[in-house]
Amino acid sequence: MWLFKQKFHVDGSLARYKARLVANGKSQQIGIDSNETFSPGSSTAYLLLYVDDIILTASSTSLLHTIIGQLSREFSMTYLGSLNYFLGISATRSSTDMFLSQQKYAIDILQRADMMSLAGALQYLTFTRPDISYAVQQICLFMHDPREPHFLALKRILRYIRGTLDYGLQIHVSSTDGLVAYSDANWARCPTTRRSTSSYCVFLGENLLSWSSKRQQVISRSSAETEYRGVANSVAETCWLHNLLRELHTSPSNATIVYCDNISSVYMTSNPVQHQRTKHIEIDIHFVRDQVALGNVRVLHVPSTSRYADIFTKGLPTSLFTDFRSSLNVQISPPDKTAGMLGYVFSCS
Repeated sequence: MWLFKQKFHVDGSLARYKARLVANGKSQQIGIDSNETFSPGSSTAYLLLYVDDIILTASSTSLLHTIIGQLSREFSMTYLGSLNYFLGISATRSSTDMFLSQQKYAIDILQRADMMSLAGALQYLTFTRPDISYAVQQICLFMHDPREPHFLALKRILRYIRGTLDYGLQIHVSSTDGLVAYSDANWARCPTTRRSTSSYCVFLGENLLSWSSKRQQVISRSSAETEYRGVANSVAETCWLHNLLRELHTSPSNATIVYCDNISSVYMTSNPVQHQRTKHIEIDIHFVRDQVALGNVRVLHVPSTSRYADIFTKGLPTSLFTDFRSSLNVQISPPDKTAGMLGYVFSCS
């Protein structure tokens, strides 16, 4: 179906005509609505598009250049060279790993003198600095009405960033491809609302892939309820990542492992008996249990030495914080080195 639309200026005058072709893929039948389907077969290409910036990579150089040529004929594009800087994130590559850093962006934040809107700016820095996720999440809760303690906390975060400018996220060539998640929650830690903060971090093999630190929207009446909601969020994230990896033809071969430090929550994932105290979280219970029953997820207890998600829910002693930071692959930047062809960067106009 063709959809035609007119765009107008603020004063009501016509700006331009727009046309869009919409296809309902769910109802189309091969041979009736369409005659051809496309599949890569053995060669694969990945294209990451953000507004008018593109990262393009492929399984072979010939395929990569073919796609570049086809895109260049259709669109006005500017070739920006091999991948080394994209959306404020620098990538340093070698034959075995890649180091992602936002050092320049962090320096720009530190150079801001008036301290306004810095909390929101720090949220983007957590893309390669998961070690500051919890602290940034806490001050962002008070962006609408900041007080002196919140500015002091903000300054402390900035001092930490100033002393760790060389740190970033290390990505290695991994010998395993399984998804492993660590879930944690702190029960009723907020002194004003008594809401809990739940968190998770998801590893693909040995590499940190996704993480979150977020205050729960409702008040939990028990620590088990708080922890189980955290497990449900972790499972939902791993399900989404599993589907994404399947679309990229790199689906994990084994069930996702979700580690939780609450014994009651682990039991609730497999115990079919409902209790009065769990009725108010039955949706999360059934969602996780269905994934466990299907064999997609296994929820296991984690020892205290491996509770990496703790770094996203609470302040930790310095020694434990640095250990967990290292476990999340937040490392000091290696010497500049570039090897291999991970992708090209383009800008469309």
